[in-house]
Amino acid sequence: MARGLALIFMGLFLVSCGSKKVVYNREVKRTTKKIEEASPKKAEKKLTELDARTRMKVYVLQYAELAQKEMNKYGIPASITLAQGLLESQAGIGELAVKSNNHFGIKCHKGWRGASVSHDDDAMGECFRKYKKVEQSYRDHSEFLRNRERYSDLFKMKKTDYVSWAHGLKKAGYATDPQYAYKLISLIERYELWQFDGSKAPIATSKKSKPKGVYAVQQGDTLYSISNKFDLSVEKLMELNALQSTELAIGQQLKLK
Repeated sequence: MARGLALIFMGLFLVSCGSKKVVYNREVKRTTKKIEEASPKKAEKKLTELDARTRMKVYVLQYAELAQKEMNKYGIPASITLAQGLLESQAGIGELAVKSNNHFGIKCHKGWRGASVSHDDDAMGECFRKYKKVEQSYRDHSEFLRNRERYSDLFKMKKTDYVSWAHGLKKAGYATDPQYAYKLISLIERYELWQFDGSKAPIATSKKSKPKGVYAVQQGDTLYSISNKFDLSVEKLMELNALQSTELAIGQQLKLK
């Protein structure tokens, strides 16, 4: 799936950046309406002018109803669809999303007969699917998951269990990023996307029983604070968990021994 997410976007779900309860207020709703009524070029300009957090909320308001529609037809949690859309499209301003309406980083793959666009990802100039409308990207995402055998186990899970869905997507190979599942979970909980699944409250991952010797990353944690808490060096934590950087995501499981 498409990489190269902007650093300012990445900072929204990294633990070290902090978090506040999301509010979809009137101002955000008015901004969303203005963007939806603008021409494509003007809408793109308006989106890029927004601060990153507002842009994320505008994206949710723009596509929540569409994600729910896809959930009702195909059984994919709306929270998962929205989180993937946010992540893969950089909340609608990523290059692939802008030039081809591809919000899920889906490559051409064998058998694709639709339009395509060249985009640098794991390799230079890879073939990605191109759509006339964003709605087509959402529908293709649903069919992509539903009709491929490697994702079949996902549909045995409850639509309200976004944690299992997130890990299931990573296990099935949707993305190569080792933190992909944790990033989806963090986005879902930070922007309260679980509500679009029909859930009354998010899954409290921090309250689940954890295996001995494993720690679930909490809001505000850093590798340094965790290393102090468990009398381990940062280097040891990184070695135990094969971490390539010090970035963490809420809910991420860290081995302590």
